[in-house]
Order: sequence, then C-alpha cells, then structure tokens
Amino acid sequence: MRFSVATFAAALLASIVGAAGQSSREKLVSLVREDCGSCHGLTLKGGLGSSLLPGALANKDAGTLTAIILDGVPGTPMPPWRGLISPEDARWIAENLKEGFPK
Repeated sequence: MRFSVATFAAALLASIVGAAGQSSREKLVSLVREDCGSCHGLTLKGGLGSSLLPGALANKDAGTLTAIILDGVPGTPMPPWRGLISPEDARWIAENLKEGFPK
C-alpha cells in the first residue's frame, strides 16, 4: 500500500494543529508516535515500515537517518518530510530513535 506525500502532510498538519500548547519536542514525540507509528508500528517495532528501535538502527548513523527522514526512500512508502519538518528536528528525531524514543 502506498501513501502519498499529501496524505502525510495532512496528517502532520493535523498533528501540529491538534498539539497546540505542547512544546516543540512534545510535538515531535507526537509526530513520531502517531505519524511515523502509522507505518512503523505504534511501538516502533515495525509494520509496513521497518523497526525504528535502537537495535534495528545500530548499523545506521544519525546523519543517514536524518537524510532518510528528510528525503524519504524512493520506491518505498517512506515519504520525504523535508519542508514539513526542519533539518534540526529531523536530526533530533534520528538521534533519539538511536537512543530509544522518546527519552
């Protein structure tokens, strides 16, 4: 099943609007748990998308993960999030996924 970038953008916007009053880090945690979790599993153990648990990410550095978050993976359901989240936020997500999300 393929998801469009527009679908993910709408979901992201709904998450951000629905998270009024939360800090930016709380919003990012919600984004990962809800939006990323829709493919990677609500516990991030995997589903349509691969596991995002630290053991599964051990062989990938934070820079690689940041690029995947920002640019997606062509030919897969992983959409690009560039333009929807900042490179700094993508890096924060990548680093926290490697350590166990959320901290």
